[in-house]
Amino acid sequence: MALPAENQIRIWGIAAVLLGLSLWFLGDVLLPFVIGGAVAYFLDPVADRLERAGLSRVAATAIITVVMLLIVLLGVLVILPTLISQAIELMATLPDLLRDLQAFINQYAPSLLDEESTLRQTLNSVADTLKDHTGDLLNTMLASIGSVVNIAVMVVIVPVVSVYLLLDWDRMIAAIDDLLPRDHQKVIRRLASEIDLTLSSFVRGMGTVCLILGTYYAVALMLVGLNFGLVVGLVAGLLTFIPYLGALFGGIMAIGLALFQFWGDWTSIAIVAAIFFSGQTIEGNVLTPKLVGSSVGLHAVWLLLALSVFGALFGFVGMLVAVPVAATIGVLARFATEQYKSSLLYRGHARFEGAAHPDLSQPRETTADRTED
Repeated sequence: MALPAENQIRIWGIAAVLLGLSLWFLGDVLLPFVIGGAVAYFLDPVADRLERAGLSRVAATAIITVVMLLIVLLGVLVILPTLISQAIELMATLPDLLRDLQAFINQYAPSLLDEESTLRQTLNSVADTLKDHTGDLLNTMLASIGSVVNIAVMVVIVPVVSVYLLLDWDRMIAAIDDLLPRDHQKVIRRLASEIDLTLSSFVRGMGTVCLILGTYYAVALMLVGLNFGLVVGLVAGLLTFIPYLGALFGGIMAIGLALFQFWGDWTSIAIVAAIFFSGQTIEGNVLTPKLVGSSVGLHAVWLLLALSVFGALFGFVGMLVAVPVAATIGVLARFATEQYKSSLLYRGHARFEGAAHPDLSQPRETTADRTED
């Protein structure tokens, strides 16, 4: 005899509450394990392809691990020092940029900077705040990043967790499948498959798009000679994960910096603008349709809501699990909609063939129509 629906809802509800409480109280502890699990999930298709090519799971995992370590080492030795120095220099330069903006406006539009104007007061306030707190902000960032314990935990635990999960991924999935309730096994498998398809299409696809665009923006802006081009390009590429935000934020930063650096050199300014215009054209017409597809089902507004809510509730761990949870809720919502549309609550008496109720979706036959016939 199947467990009553009320009891099933109660059990799954308690499980969801316990999961939420675990994220709430153990967020910092779970962070390296969540990141490690995410890395293993993203790399599992690569391991599967290597297995289909004739390698064992151990050999595939070893090759992936070596390649990833080389990529990380290359990034740490080549990119990270420049990125950190440019980020610190940009933070330290912001007050000067605001003063240059104030001087520019004073020269070409002095009426905007009257002593009592809102723009003048805002610029002064922002410049003073940045001047007073930039040092504290940098010290806080460096203290947070430079925590030896946190770095050691992340550097050691994340790779270890990733390797072990990647090695045992197929066995774990089989073990979980064996624990599924027998009455709901087919439905759960179908929903899990749709969730996996949504995540793989969106996260893996958008991750690739972000990597390509970030590399393109960073390299192109550095070749043009734009100061802080590496930081602006990588930030713009990373924010491409949220539709339109990366292009808007990165374009404003890059063009704004280009105006201050290349004022009078309109060719260089136009090149900077063209870099972002061409990047968005390629992203919208080539990268996203090919790598992400049009049937993902994660709307930009829904993604922003999930990131905001889970980030506020559970911190950085919440932001990491926001996309999988959003994809899961989206799949469950579509499944619930299908069930509702096939239920008596939605269809009413129209489910009975030969029902006496007229089909209101069809135009009614008039007396004139019958006369013509």
